[in-house]
Amino acid sequence: MSANSKWTAADVPDQTGRVAIITGSNTGLGYDTALILASRGARVVLAVRDTDKGNAAAARIVGAHPGADVAVQPLDLGSLQSIRTSAEELKTAYPRIDLLINNAGVMYPSPRQTTKDDFELQFGTNHLGHFALTGLLLENLLPVEGSRVVTVSSVGHRIIAKIHFDDLQFDRSYNRVAAYGQSKLANLMFTYELQRRLGGHNEGTIALAAHPGFSDTELMRHLPGVLQPLTPLVAQIPAMGALPTLRAATDPTAHGADYYGPDGIGETRGHPKIVKSSAQSHDQDIQGRLWTVSEELTGVTYPL
Repeated sequence: MSANSKWTAADVPDQTGRVAIITGSNTGLGYDTALILASRGARVVLAVRDTDKGNAAAARIVGAHPGADVAVQPLDLGSLQSIRTSAEELKTAYPRIDLLINNAGVMYPSPRQTTKDDFELQFGTNHLGHFALTGLLLENLLPVEGSRVVTVSSVGHRIIAKIHFDDLQFDRSYNRVAAYGQSKLANLMFTYELQRRLGGHNEGTIALAAHPGFSDTELMRHLPGVLQPLTPLVAQIPAMGALPTLRAATDPTAHGADYYGPDGIGETRGHPKIVKSSAQSHDQDIQGRLWTVSEELTGVTYPL
């Protein structure tokens, strides 16, 4: 890619021999991420809650790219038991993991909902579920040169000024927008803290983050009703929204703790570039505290 050109799916290098596990990949951003990686030769694992939808997505990918190597793995990020079971099966099936893409997400459910472990649904799924899964799979990534953990955040991480340690699960006062913002801020803090811990342990594995801007996916179904008619007018298609994730996962020039998002106005749409996250997201004391709390809540400690 030249210095003046826009990064596109055509810039994804050959992925032959690489194993990529992508959560929430039967639809939307995850599906388009899986489609491109499979088309470049990666062995792609669709880690999804609904395996019927996962199998249908795998069939669509193979239909578009005959010979693509796609598998489906049951995974419910709202259940720590499911995460542990899935992680054990994945570690056995794939001794080498090159890419773990933490893509699945829940946005704006109302009224307040909880995971099977009684965590607030957005924090429990978007952050704690991926925290646990990453920790359980990491030993299969660490020996692999060039392996990456990519976690999908959102411009919504700027909605909230802090992690609400005094009411982490929004038990006392639930605000679906604030709860979503907290989960996406946690995604970034997790990425930065993971990279710092990886940096002193293994130069081969790096942690990065990405956000899709405003993309027309199933996540939008929870937007307030007055906003939903505007979605097709201002949102970009999922294939564009997936590009920041793909760049974080495959760009040879990427570094640990890089954060990719669209290059358009307000980072709502466009081609992927390195973008900045909020000052709050870089607070190392809060990152460390969130890490400790996440270990306590999930029971997962990292092999670092």
